[in-house]
Amino acid sequence: MEILSTYHAALQHHQQGQLAQAEALYRKVLEASPQHADALHYLGVIYHQNNQHDLAITTIAKALAIDPDNSDFLSNQALALKAAGRLEDAIKTLKYALNLAPDDLEIHYNLGNAYAEHFKHEEAVKCYRRILQDYPQDEDLKQALCHALQELGNAYQQTGQYAKAESAYQEVIRTIGNEASLYFNLGNAQRELGKPAEAAQQYQKAIQLSPNDADAYNNLGNVQRELGDLVVSIASYQKALDINPKLYHAKVHLVHQKQHICDWNDLEKDISEIRAWVSNVPEAQISPFAFLSMPNTTAHEQKECANHWLKNRYSSAFIQGKALAFKHQTKRQTHPQKLRIGYLSADFRLHPLASLISELIALHDSNAFEVYAYSYGVNDQSAERKRLEDAFDSFIDIRPLSTLEAATKINQDEIDILVDLTGFTQTSRSQIVALRPAPINVSWLGFPGTMGDLDGEPLFDYLLSDAFITPPTEANAYSEKLAILPHTYQPNDTKRPINKAKSRIEYGLPKNGFVFCCFNQTFKILPEVFNCWMRLLKQTPNSVLWLLECNKWAKANLIREAETQGIDKSRLIFAPRVPMAEHMTRQTCADLFLDTLPYNAHTTTSDALWMGLPVLTCARDTFASRVAGSLLKAANLEELITYSLEEYQNKALSLAHNPNELRRIKATLLIHNRKLPLFDTAHFATDLERHYQSMWKDHNKA
Repeated sequence: MEILSTYHAALQHHQQGQLAQAEALYRKVLEASPQHADALHYLGVIYHQNNQHDLAITTIAKALAIDPDNSDFLSNQALALKAAGRLEDAIKTLKYALNLAPDDLEIHYNLGNAYAEHFKHEEAVKCYRRILQDYPQDEDLKQALCHALQELGNAYQQTGQYAKAESAYQEVIRTIGNEASLYFNLGNAQRELGKPAEAAQQYQKAIQLSPNDADAYNNLGNVQRELGDLVVSIASYQKALDINPKLYHAKVHLVHQKQHICDWNDLEKDISEIRAWVSNVPEAQISPFAFLSMPNTTAHEQKECANHWLKNRYSSAFIQGKALAFKHQTKRQTHPQKLRIGYLSADFRLHPLASLISELIALHDSNAFEVYAYSYGVNDQSAERKRLEDAFDSFIDIRPLSTLEAATKINQDEIDILVDLTGFTQTSRSQIVALRPAPINVSWLGFPGTMGDLDGEPLFDYLLSDAFITPPTEANAYSEKLAILPHTYQPNDTKRPINKAKSRIEYGLPKNGFVFCCFNQTFKILPEVFNCWMRLLKQTPNSVLWLLECNKWAKANLIREAETQGIDKSRLIFAPRVPMAEHMTRQTCADLFLDTLPYNAHTTTSDALWMGLPVLTCARDTFASRVAGSLLKAANLEELITYSLEEYQNKALSLAHNPNELRRIKATLLIHNRKLPLFDTAHFATDLERHYQSMWKDHNKA
């Protein structure tokens, strides 16, 4: 009886927080009864409460030696283990306790906390959900669940599991309601899932709750842009900058969208400021694609911009790639003599990329190569998509896969050379490349410039190019080794769909007179070249300028600018977007394609030349400014490459006023186009494969 009364007195002191008195009485009990499991257990709990965690673990272990299946002992032992930093042991102990007492909500709660502290948020969420079934109004429990869900959503977001991130954020919002950060994160996930309208709603809710959140305005601008509401997106970027003038990427977005609508106010000043940031503010997140689209940026500045982008956005992927250290096969069991080429892209669909590679992929030598597609873009169910799916040996949709899962899949497929056809363009997933799932990385076609290096380590081993686009003197402006193709870096599809020809009248063009045209996107049209075009119209009677109608704001601004320069708006004719076969056909109604600078027509140049439409270009010193020249050179039309705006204007006038010369060029294109290097896709495939084999040979030597 004395032992029992002493034990109960100890419990009473313990419950009242009188730990010293309780400890003395537990010891007294143990002196009389060393195998008193409950006294050992609670003495261990006191040690834990006094931060003597190792002593607590030892003492509770003695209690467990007497009563090993006591779930209370196990639960408190786990708390001591967790406090001592032994999270794995704590989790293991709590899971054992839960097997003994599956309805013990305190064990569920402790296990949830242990999982959360061990960054196993998915498991923590399951534990908290179980308790909420019985205590749905417990606010502390709701907060614990939502914290785990937010962390889980962030982890999903970082690893590219956007659908799971969306679900996690939605559950948090349902559970605890309005917080600006929750709507912001949900918007980010939905944008990545290709749901810009839904994402816009989330950003707007975030702004209602936090009106001075510059990032929310910036991200709202991004989805408004994707929805085609360019003027509203510009206003959102401006609001972000009003709140935070140092939100550098918002300024870059604003300027790039102003280029899209041909609003050139303060363009020179804005770009000068952005160029200064590239030189002096390395932490500024300046989109490499937007930057290379801006006039006067040099190839070396573009490299510096790409390097900063990698530092800011890809550092963790580089570190993860080194930690993963994927093993690469030098020999495989199946088809050991064949090289496996993996093509990575968001654009295996109705997209300019399909006009370039569809025939090439089908022409790869099946005796020497296996070609895999890794697609992370939308399946638009188009004929172009189906044709590409049929051309590849294997076509894998990696949209549902996280970055790590996609890289693992590529590595498991034993890809020898991974070719990124998207680069730093919209929907880029080049982080997959940074994880190094293949022994050789190649950048090609998607991004017209260097993809940069991180502290001297290039993201890509090779950049496929040609000697005109990247002359040897410019090699140090590129982080990659330059793999120089013999004629041009761009393949072509000689099976482009073409509709039956129509008359000029049917396209709203004058029956007679000279038709200058440019079917480039409007962000490429800049004041310097547009002013030149206006001078050409003035000096060429009865001429018109036929442009692609990209958006209503650009159309209005270009008409206003033309009228300012004394050109009647009737001389600017805008071509609506039409199916590709129709677009190819209508080009035969033009006389001369006027290229833009410094961002040339790329696929658009090949489209025009295939239809017999001469293209006049002006080459500068950057990759994007030399592509049309490369294509013209491969079409044996170097006479249409100029190197200054004055030469460009004089050549255009000469051709406009010399119809016989223009007819000669057109006839040469139409008669010989299939024989030109530009359109000899079979030889291009052979040349490309030689490069792949050379890369592989050099890799094995190294």
